[in-house]
Amino acid sequence: MKPVYKRVLLKLSGEVLAGEKGVGLDFDKVLEVCEKVRDCVDMGVQIAIVVGGGNFWRGRSSGKMDRTRADHMGMLATSINALALADGLEQLGVNARVQTAIEMRQVAEPYIRNKAVRHLEKGRVVIFGCGTGNPFFSTDTGAALRAAEIGADVIFKATNVDGVFDSDPKKNPNAKKFDTLTHHEVLQKELHVMDATAASLCMDNDIKILVFNLDNPQNIVSAMVGEPIGTIVK
Repeated sequence: MKPVYKRVLLKLSGEVLAGEKGVGLDFDKVLEVCEKVRDCVDMGVQIAIVVGGGNFWRGRSSGKMDRTRADHMGMLATSINALALADGLEQLGVNARVQTAIEMRQVAEPYIRNKAVRHLEKGRVVIFGCGTGNPFFSTDTGAALRAAEIGADVIFKATNVDGVFDSDPKKNPNAKKFDTLTHHEVLQKELHVMDATAASLCMDNDIKILVFNLDNPQNIVSAMVGEPIGTIVK
């Protein structure tokens, strides 16, 4: 199998790493995802990962807390997931580095763009934690920003649905799936592929987004070799 992308940013939600438990970490699930990342690295693909923190904390739903502090707590949650992914990859023999937008030098490198690119060029997986490092920005926006900075060919947005639909497929069995969309259509139709800030950033920098289901982690490999899965936004 030959990959169709050279450098990919994989966006994972924190909930994916929780498995069926829904909260916390299911390390068997972490390893399952890491195995497919390893398969892609073995094909010669350079992979960076941005991970959310919703399996531990969702700042926007806290309600009673100061939003800035709640978002800072969410950033710390993403760093836990980033370290778990690094551990899973290293157990599988894959070199990995965690870089965080908030400095925590005892456990991770601070985010430095040139250093991240050098890691990728050396075949290491780089996991970006803490989103953008700023409150009021989602990890989707963090993914779009990092993808632009490192010159990624595409963002793989791994979710719990098979792509982008015109309505919620879990609520509407007749929801229509899109095979392809433009960035403009995503924003115009408010399809919530990513939040509007992230989608705009991808549009302005001509970054493709491939949305697919991660219930089957093999889909990461399928997407990498160009099989027709999910929805492509370009």
